[in-house]
Amino acid sequence: MIYPIRLFGDPVLRSKSRTITDLSAPVQVPGFRPVTLEKLAENMFDSMFEARGVGLAAPQIGLPIRLFVMAEYEDEEEEETHEGKKKPLRSRVKAQHVFINPTLVPLVKKKVRSITEGCLSIPGVYEEGVPRWRQLNIQYQDLSGARHSEDAEDYIARVMQHEHDHLEGKLFLDHLPPDILDEYRKDLAAMHRKARAYLKFLKERGE
Repeated sequence: MIYPIRLFGDPVLRSKSRTITDLSAPVQVPGFRPVTLEKLAENMFDSMFEARGVGLAAPQIGLPIRLFVMAEYEDEEEEETHEGKKKPLRSRVKAQHVFINPTLVPLVKKKVRSITEGCLSIPGVYEEGVPRWRQLNIQYQDLSGARHSEDAEDYIARVMQHEHDHLEGKLFLDHLPPDILDEYRKDLAAMHRKARAYLKFLKERGE
């Protein structure tokens, strides 16, 4: 199942997500039937791979709950098929992770700004300068409810911080100077219009 990814301007991207207290309760993405949390995570991975992303948070599919998924990929360059299309991103996956009710703690408080970031909810916009901890500890639950505590660093730590921001109603652009947003004003306005159109579509369907 592929979920539409909510775009810049959608209010759900600015709402703080709620803690998941009952992992056995069904959840419902607006416009879709209720599913188990395990099935939701599976669908989120499908949606993330379709959009060629590395992480996806539940608010990005319209569901403000504290969950995000992330994939680690092999480092080789993407190759195109004989038809000129890129290979399915899933073919490069070496690990998949589901993080429920995550909390982050820096292990080194100095932040790194030199890595380019983008976001599936803000397509086509990529910028350096977002300050992120280089090393962190993440505590979370898995789909069975078991609790984990793991350390991460560099790129993986950055992805975790990016996705965790979504659970707090924040976007990576919030960490950048306002003049950078001015450069993308037309693009962001177009995304906002698409976001409003999708919300209107859901409302007309009674979702």
